[in-house]
Amino acid sequence: MITRVRHIAAVCALGTALTALAACSAPQPVRAPRATPGSAVASASPAAGPPTLAPGPAGLTPVFAHGPRSGDRAVALTFDADMTADQGPRAARGERFDNPGLIAALRELKVPATVFMTGRWAEQYPRQARSLGRDPLFEIANHSYSHYAFTEDCYGLPTVDEERMRTDVERAYAAFRKAGVRSAMPYFRFPGGCHDARALRALTPAGVTAVQWDVVSGDAFATDAGAVARDVLDGVRPGSVVVLHCTLSAAPTTERVVREVVPELRRKGFRLVRVSELIGASGGRR
Repeated sequence: MITRVRHIAAVCALGTALTALAACSAPQPVRAPRATPGSAVASASPAAGPPTLAPGPAGLTPVFAHGPRSGDRAVALTFDADMTADQGPRAARGERFDNPGLIAALRELKVPATVFMTGRWAEQYPRQARSLGRDPLFEIANHSYSHYAFTEDCYGLPTVDEERMRTDVERAYAAFRKAGVRSAMPYFRFPGGCHDARALRALTPAGVTAVQWDVVSGDAFATDAGAVARDVLDGVRPGSVVVLHCTLSAAPTTERVVREVVPELRRKGFRLVRVSELIGASGGRR
């Protein structure tokens, strides 16, 4: 999906060879919690569940790109844990779709973060998924089960049929639960960021808020951590959602990027938060 590092909006790491998606005979549907019908933003209280946006026009799945541009200069670093449905053999040969060093750096620097995880990644790394899901520093969100595209012509990705879109999302939530993630968030990131009205309509029953970004880090396949860090620092504004990766083989510089970017953001007065806090502060605005 990613053919160049800094000239595309889709930043999910993929192998060059993708084969057909394995049969999607999913377990019983597992749905994300939903916002209270008719409310712009659900309360963040435990009784109401995590903050989400109300459905968009014609009841479509709402799309969130960034938080308020004023206020306390909050910024969310997000990390895509990519793994496609057919990459098991590559993992068995030793390719690393995880990045323990990056997670250790986030914990060392005490960086709250949102991890957008594919169901296939959770199946490959269940202990890590469970550890992330039970660490209050992090929140786990949905990046699909298969990491296949929800639109045509999405950076070379195979596509999910419309009738399977909702199932693909619910199958990911089922994989999270099986791995021991207790409370995955009702947030979904489209593979490649690619979506249209058809995809938004298909996911409406799942009750998720689609989360995009406004800062592309360019860490996918990058070899110059300093250049990636400069791109992030140059692009960040109050309320920004930054997209990075926690897949070592496809984004080998990300740990170094985080170690450079985090202290500098804090020096500039930015406060690092999870996506849920930005959504909660948005007042229903997209």
